[in-house]
Amino acid sequence: MNKYFRPRRSMLYVPGCNTRFLEKARTLPADSLILDLGDPILIAAKETSRQNVVDAIKHGGYGERELVVRVNDLASPWGHDDIKAVAKLDIDAVLFTNIESRKNVLDAIAALDQAGGHDVPVMVMIESPLAVLHAEEIASASDRIACMIVATSDLISQMHAHITKDRFPLLTSLSMVILAARAYNRGVVDGINSHLKNMEAFEYACRLGRDLGFDGKSLVHPLQLAYANDAYTPKKVEVLTAREIITALSEANAAGRGTVVVNDRLVEHHHIKSAQRLLNLNEMIQKLEASYA
Repeated sequence: MNKYFRPRRSMLYVPGCNTRFLEKARTLPADSLILDLGDPILIAAKETSRQNVVDAIKHGGYGERELVVRVNDLASPWGHDDIKAVAKLDIDAVLFTNIESRKNVLDAIAALDQAGGHDVPVMVMIESPLAVLHAEEIASASDRIACMIVATSDLISQMHAHITKDRFPLLTSLSMVILAARAYNRGVVDGINSHLKNMEAFEYACRLGRDLGFDGKSLVHPLQLAYANDAYTPKKVEVLTAREIITALSEANAAGRGTVVVNDRLVEHHHIKSAQRLLNLNEMIQKLEASYA
């Protein structure tokens, strides 16, 4: 596990232009909150949104939720000012958009460091075909990368693909980003579903993403939180099996055997690491959910 490992079952975008949403987010069962200064914010509201977010962070009250600020592109008129405004605040990460290369990552980190955020982790959005093709290069750029987030809506548009329930047009891209993230021990989170009323499709996407290997899903509406949290929470049987695997293989090793059968499945050493990760994640989730009470 990397040092930034934590539950990210649900990463909710909260628009900086709406103070009511910034307030409401303090009460929502989201693992992570992305306070958003980026593309969804109208140009006329950019500076107001920045001040809203700064004020909200200073006011606090977000508890144990991971607090992330998505800044505007560094090439935009607002990117560097966004970074200067939030770099020294009590946040868990800065999310950078339009990352397509190692250089983009290093430039983003340099800008953050220059603003005084030397110890602040970064997250990167993978939102274009070029970014997907360079996912390995991006993931390897820095150990400051806490998480890679796939911007599936942008990606579908740029691929000229169609939105389908089975997400078939995206599967190759999703898998490439997951492989890159896992190769360099980064967190990795699935993109949004923009059809806000189709909960069946959203739930299906969550469970598909979980099975592919994502840590969680980004989302844009509080009604989606329950589905994402449920899909990415380890089930009781998984927790019991993980404990059984660790115990059974330990006993087998003590008896001079390198493998053991648990619930009719062959278990080897690499399963221990996966089982321990699941148990650690489950414990973190329980503590996080207890903090909401």
